[in-house]
Amino acid sequence: EREREREAINHPSSRPPLRRHCSLPRAGARATAAGEDGRAGGMGKRSSGDVEAGAQPQQHQPHHLQPVPPLPPEAAWVAWLVPAFVAANVVAFAYTMYVNDCPGSPPASRGGQRCILQDTLGRFAFEPLPVNPLFGPATQTLDLLGALDYNKVVLDGEGWRLFTCVWLHAGVVHLLANMLSFLFIGVRLEQEFGFVKIGTLYIISGFGGSLLSSLSIESKISVGASGALFGLLGAMLSELITNWTIYANKFAALLTLLVIIAINLAVGIIPQVDSSAHIGGFVSGFLLGFVVLIRPQFGWISRKRIPPGYDMDLVRPKHKLYQYLLWFVALVLLIIGFMGGLAKLFYARAVGSLQASGRTK
Repeated sequence: EREREREAINHPSSRPPLRRHCSLPRAGARATAAGEDGRAGGMGKRSSGDVEAGAQPQQHQPHHLQPVPPLPPEAAWVAWLVPAFVAANVVAFAYTMYVNDCPGSPPASRGGQRCILQDTLGRFAFEPLPVNPLFGPATQTLDLLGALDYNKVVLDGEGWRLFTCVWLHAGVVHLLANMLSFLFIGVRLEQEFGFVKIGTLYIISGFGGSLLSSLSIESKISVGASGALFGLLGAMLSELITNWTIYANKFAALLTLLVIIAINLAVGIIPQVDSSAHIGGFVSGFLLGFVVLIRPQFGWISRKRIPPGYDMDLVRPKHKLYQYLLWFVALVLLIIGFMGGLAKLFYARAVGSLQASGRTK
């Protein structure tokens, strides 16, 4: 037997062929083989570390099963645009009161009554309550500085009033109500989505509210940021709908938001409140929210963070199909709505110009 063993060691070709398997051998089998080779003596001795390494084969995890590096924590945006807009509205109101100059106006224009806080505020004093119950300027001053006036927008072509009316307020009560609501809603949205998206929502929603208001009210002027505020509420609703899958307490969030929207819309029933601006701003913000506030679906990973060799078939698409559909439909409806409203305004202006020229002749 010893002679046969020496013959096998000196002539390896005489050994029986090894079996090849696709699967990895068991740890015990590899350890046994290593021990036999060591005892044979002809192939050199192995250290205990080599035996242990052979007994515990390296577990090479396939690339498509490697864990993707965790996402870094999302840093909240610093909200600066919303406070800047609030400051701009306050400055605009202060300038309005400066131009108004209640004590310097003829007493007959205010029914012979004394201005409110005239001795304390001077030319910034408020008009008497019968003239303005909101503690603010006279209607003529608002009209002078850019209030929304149908006749001036349509007949005189002063389309800039569709934008300037958003920055004017009828009084301190009106200003405080709008700005406190704006801070409560806008700061959180800006922290989540950034100043570009929230600024776009505010401006376009305000314009949408002014556009519908100019088409609905012909005998009164309109001022205020209510249309822009309702646009933010509408955007919050569309953001919840289009990003439905990433929310945990979906129905609780939806119910809370619907209650807030219903309460604010109910304010439009009060006399002297421009409900058409509220509706126009809400619809504009609701549609625009599907476009600018869309989020990636839960589980999506940016390609920049995927390790080399990762199975791309396991990577989720950035957005779901229904999100793309809502984005497209909302964008089309928004464009059609604005184009239709502007076309109606221009048509009314053309008709008014023809009628005016006919009266002149």
